[in-house]
Amino acid sequence: MLFLEPIYFYLVRNYATTINHFALIKLALVALDKTIFYFLIFAIGRLIWLLCIRHRRTIRSEAGVWIWAFYLILLFMFTTFRKSYFPWQISLDLNRPLNQINLVFMKETWKLIYGQSRIDFLYNSFGNVLCFVPIGILTPIVFSKKMNFIRTLVFGIGLSLIIESLQFVLDTGVTDIDDVFFNTCGLILGYVIYKTFSRIKNIC
Repeated sequence: MLFLEPIYFYLVRNYATTINHFALIKLALVALDKTIFYFLIFAIGRLIWLLCIRHRRTIRSEAGVWIWAFYLILLFMFTTFRKSYFPWQISLDLNRPLNQINLVFMKETWKLIYGQSRIDFLYNSFGNVLCFVPIGILTPIVFSKKMNFIRTLVFGIGLSLIIESLQFVLDTGVTDIDDVFFNTCGLILGYVIYKTFSRIKNIC
């Protein structure tokens, strides 16, 4: 870690043996640490681009772009690039058997429902829903002139499929059709929230 190492070691010393699923907390901290690093790179590139373009952008629209980019990076770091920090550390597992891909709808989710740990079920279902809610909210805000519901839906499903595919070739997670379903539910929920607040704003 480059930024959050003191926080991580503090949590390890005080809570590693008392908190169940501490590995999930570690995963979140490492993902956030990597996100900060790559977001700084994005920020530098974005500032250079803003200096080069001639037309002005509002602070509000530009803030949406920055928040969207930060969350997108965080999403990939949390779900996909778990084993590497820098690009040259990435390794592909091209020999991974295709039968490890679960294409049977709700097969693995039902297993988790009756499993020993309720946390695994909540993480796999509600976690996948919640992680795509911001995508459903932020994407139509950032691309307001181009993103209706159908385009946002297609973008979200495509993003979920990319994540699942990368998890397979990078061997950093389970490639599961259920994840795509739950991600899509989260995306739709986020879009509904976006439209609801947009209508309230127009009324006021």
